[in-house]
Parts: sequence; structure tokens; C-alpha cells
Amino acid sequence: MKLLIVEDDINLANTLARRLTKQGFTCEVAHNQSDALLTARKLLPDFVLLDMKLGDDNGLALLKPLRNLLAQAHIVLLTGFASIATAVEAMRLGANDYLTKPVDMTTLLKALNTKPVTSAPSAIDDAVMSPERLEWEHIQQVLHSNNGNVSVTARQLNMHRRTLQRKLQKKPVQQ
Repeated sequence: MKLLIVEDDINLANTLARRLTKQGFTCEVAHNQSDALLTARKLLPDFVLLDMKLGDDNGLALLKPLRNLLAQAHIVLLTGFASIATAVEAMRLGANDYLTKPVDMTTLLKALNTKPVTSAPSAIDDAVMSPERLEWEHIQQVLHSNNGNVSVTARQLNMHRRTLQRKLQKKPVQQ
């Protein structure tokens, strides 16, 4: 089970590699987009852990090239700032799973060992989203539709730009 970890945080990447090696994976680490593609071509991993924010780059931009190169690989996108809009975009671009940081090892292993189900209907979660989480998701969706332009997003949301910037700096609230 070959695993490519694409993470710009060197300490986190090394910790993940060490822990996942103990779980039976053969791990390689890349810290930027170009290294990730070179390592993927060389290693041809079965699994890829991809960070969404790679320094100034966006991990979403790597999904299509990785999917083209590794058609059968199981790609898990990790992010510290999750939103429905980015989750949908990640799945559309080829990610198999989408997890928020910090992620516990049990959840990560479950995501890595899960094979896509083709015929079974997906289970619907009956949990109701909190108003704070709903607001966060809506802001992320409008921001994504405006290509990250905070001023335009603030105008569309009828909100002061600085207020929106403060809300964006906060971590998303849990369900």
C-alpha cells in the first residue's frame, strides 16, 4: 500500500508518514505541487493525502493532474478550513474523500481504507446544521462564487468588508 503525503507543514507530514508507516503504508512525502507530481509519477501510489493549502498554492489545482496520472488511486483531501463549496469542488475534481484538520488517526485510516461504493445508495445524515455553521457555509459558497474576492462578497452579503474578513479568519464552527 503505497501512500503519497502532499503537505507543506514538514512536521505534520513527517508525523503522518511515521504513524501511517506503522499501519502498513509505504509513505513518501512531498511539500509542494511540483514535488508531488514528480513523486506521484515515480511512486504511482495507491493512496494520496493532499493538503488543500500548499503554501501559496491550492491543493485543488493538483486534483486533476493527480487523477489523470493515478486513475485508480484513492485521494483524500485534508483542509483546516472546510466548507461545503470546497468539498463539492474537491469531489468534482476527483477527490474520493474530504477531511478537516485536525483529523484523528481512526478517521484517517477509515477514509484511506474505504473503497468507493458504486451501487449502494448513500445514507442521508439527519443532523441539523447549527445557524453559525450554516452562516460559515453560506459565506464560503459566496466567496467561492466570487473567486475569493472579499470586497465583492461583502457587498453581496450586505456586510462590511472588515467584518467579513474577521469572520473568515475564524475556524469554522462544528455542526
